[in-house]
Amino acid sequence: MTTVLRASSSSDFLRVIPSLAGFTPRESLVLLPFHAARTTGALRLDLPRRDAHLSEYADTAVALVARVERTDAVALVVYTDDEAYATRDGLVLPFAVGVEAVLARAEDAGLHIVDALCVTPSGWASYLVDEPELEEFDDAPAPGVLGIGDVSGDQWAGADLPDVDLAECERVGRALLRIADVLDRADDDLPTARDDPQALAAALLLDDVPVFFEVVLAMRGELPPFAMAALLWCLDRPLLRDVALTQWATDIIGGIRTLDAQLGFAEHCTAVPDDLGEVFLGRGPRPDPDRLGRALTTVRAAAARAPLASRPGPLTAAAWLSWALGRSSHAGRYLDMVGEIDPEYGLAQLLTTMIGAAVLPEWAFRRGETAA
Repeated sequence: MTTVLRASSSSDFLRVIPSLAGFTPRESLVLLPFHAARTTGALRLDLPRRDAHLSEYADTAVALVARVERTDAVALVVYTDDEAYATRDGLVLPFAVGVEAVLARAEDAGLHIVDALCVTPSGWASYLVDEPELEEFDDAPAPGVLGIGDVSGDQWAGADLPDVDLAECERVGRALLRIADVLDRADDDLPTARDDPQALAAALLLDDVPVFFEVVLAMRGELPPFAMAALLWCLDRPLLRDVALTQWATDIIGGIRTLDAQLGFAEHCTAVPDDLGEVFLGRGPRPDPDRLGRALTTVRAAAARAPLASRPGPLTAAAWLSWALGRSSHAGRYLDMVGEIDPEYGLAQLLTTMIGAAVLPEWAFRRGETAA
């Protein structure tokens, strides 16, 4: 079901934006693509650094908006901690030159300008008037927003890993060592009386990896230590990590196909089917957001419990899932965590490059599927 949020004034419009985005932006440029006087979501960019080329920044911003299906107009809002400053010619709003560049590029692209606003700590004003004046915020709930949830946090809210008891981390760490001792031995080595029975049981879970990935998805991260350790063992191996991500973005059949394709490539260098590779690049049918959300909860729980050396796998999985949900800011936070542990981690480097280039999944640009 689509939630219709009505705004009859710029003040109403500002009150609606956090509900469209799912957070209250900070140090951000928020772009809202319109079609026939309606918008279905928000796109957020960090404000450019002071040494940035504004023409390139404007090109990137407008290119993102133009990719949203049937977009014929755009509104933008700058959220900044900088204050407007007064001159003898009137009030000068922060980032005014950058906004002028973005608006000019949007007009060149044939887009109508719906609104252009600046939000500062002291109030808000419009870039579209000759003599802007700061106005106070109206904190009343926006029309039609009741029930959407708390959106008072900024774009990074919710990206921190959950707090976990140290004893729980130690149990998972010991379980991971015991599982690795069982799973990493030669195939012809039989179990011995010294093997931990729980480790052997956890190893049996991985006899059918796609089924295991469905089970952990259903449990939303509420896994006993040995099952959590088995998940970490999988996420620490790129072949199985990629199976998990593709399966969580599709279904168990997609996981089975991906596992077969990955094994075929590893053993015989056979090509991976195009449709599976497209999923990983954010192309094709949009994944079920609830399924991606449950997967994100699961890998965040795994990362919070993992020994430091085993965190890059679940953190990178969290980054990809966040990116797939349109939460590039969260993805960037997880990638920063990976970089502090292993700067050379392959998938993290690829995702960092994509996010730095403002690449989003193609399904984020379809009407009804636009992500914040």
